[in-house]
Amino acid sequence: MTTRRSFLKTTAVASAGLLLAPDLFAAPKKTLIGTQLYTVRDLMASDPLGTLAKVAKIGFNTVEGATYTGTELFYGMPASQFKNVLSDNGLEMISNHYLLGEQMKDAKGTVSNDWQKAVDDAAEAGLKYMVCAYLFDNERGTLDHYKQTAEKLSSAGEVAKKAGLQLCYHNHNFEFIEQDGKLPYDVMLQNSDPNYLKMEMDIYWIYKAKQDPIAIFNKYPGRFPLWHVKDMDNTPKQMFTEVGAGVIPFKTVFAQAKKAGMKYFFNEQDVCPGDPLVSMIKSYKYIKENLV
Repeated sequence: MTTRRSFLKTTAVASAGLLLAPDLFAAPKKTLIGTQLYTVRDLMASDPLGTLAKVAKIGFNTVEGATYTGTELFYGMPASQFKNVLSDNGLEMISNHYLLGEQMKDAKGTVSNDWQKAVDDAAEAGLKYMVCAYLFDNERGTLDHYKQTAEKLSSAGEVAKKAGLQLCYHNHNFEFIEQDGKLPYDVMLQNSDPNYLKMEMDIYWIYKAKQDPIAIFNKYPGRFPLWHVKDMDNTPKQMFTEVGAGVIPFKTVFAQAKKAGMKYFFNEQDVCPGDPLVSMIKSYKYIKENLV
């Protein structure tokens, strides 16, 4: 017979054990492996529901979107609907890409035009991050222009922060073309508020620019909560390839995730040799077996 005294004693012992070893009673931590939907952009355009189901079947559980600018929709759907579609497939959209909008004066849903709605929709979709994806040629220019862009992104990041979102900037390799002894990438990092603008490091483009990601992590620790994980083939053209099939030392880079401040990463392959889903399967398998 269980008395009140014995019940309380047993409960107290169990509680003490929980305090001493909470991990024994905690649910297993979910391994997050994400993908940037740009890899399957054509499939998402023609059949978003079917494609998301296939992405989830591969094993990916988080995604980063690549549409919104112009339509102010996520793959043709308003924020709440797209969130539900993702949830039905066991997926969560952590982040989405946006454009600066200096070149696209009439396009809404950019940093420069209707940004507040973009922020509101991102929050409704359940995002944690918004990312400025790219600078067109006439959005780059001089170091002074990069400085102004950094300041503009900081202001946009402050708006995002009020909605519980973090703004990031996604690099390519043009930010590492030296001007007057300085790199535009450094100018952007040094002239932006680290609370309002962080970075999504595209590891492929860092190596394409002949830079060392670990040196960048050491110089700006904690500024890189998002990563793009895609590999570079061992040819003179240095083309995109499946993760693990190329030359980028991902195990070495992932060992510095804490220093970088990495929270989420997304596999991406801009160009695939055939069916992008086949390439995604290969990358997923390597990532799961070797990097997480």
